[in-house]
Amino acid sequence: MILNAIRNALAAKEKRNWEKTYWAVDIHGTMILPNYQAGNIPKQFYPFAKEALQEISKQKDICLILYTCSHPHEIVEYLAYFNSLDIHFQYVNKNPEAENTDYGNYTDKLYFNVLFEDKAGFNPETDWEGVLNFMKTRT
Repeated sequence: MILNAIRNALAAKEKRNWEKTYWAVDIHGTMILPNYQAGNIPKQFYPFAKEALQEISKQKDICLILYTCSHPHEIVEYLAYFNSLDIHFQYVNKNPEAENTDYGNYTDKLYFNVLFEDKAGFNPETDWEGVLNFMKTRT
């Protein structure tokens, strides 16, 4: 399912001559296994998640957006952790590059082309390997 979303986003980018696409990625239950311990952010990636996100981060035509309900101090810690692993998010819970248009208002809704979110059907146990393999063929 996620590979269809990725392929559709990249096809739309080519067809519409967009400079880039926007990919929103949740943390807990999507890229990182949750531990449910306040004050101790989990850092164990699902299989292939770290490598896939590193490959995505190399793509100049993909803007990664961290999509999380983490507290502000946790976000700071996560961003430093991800950066140390060469995983680079351009924004957190927003996309200031998305302007309102005649057919879309992005004042209160985050604009993205691809969503990595366990609550939206992404399966972190199985989907990351396919994403990694797809991204490796793209670089």
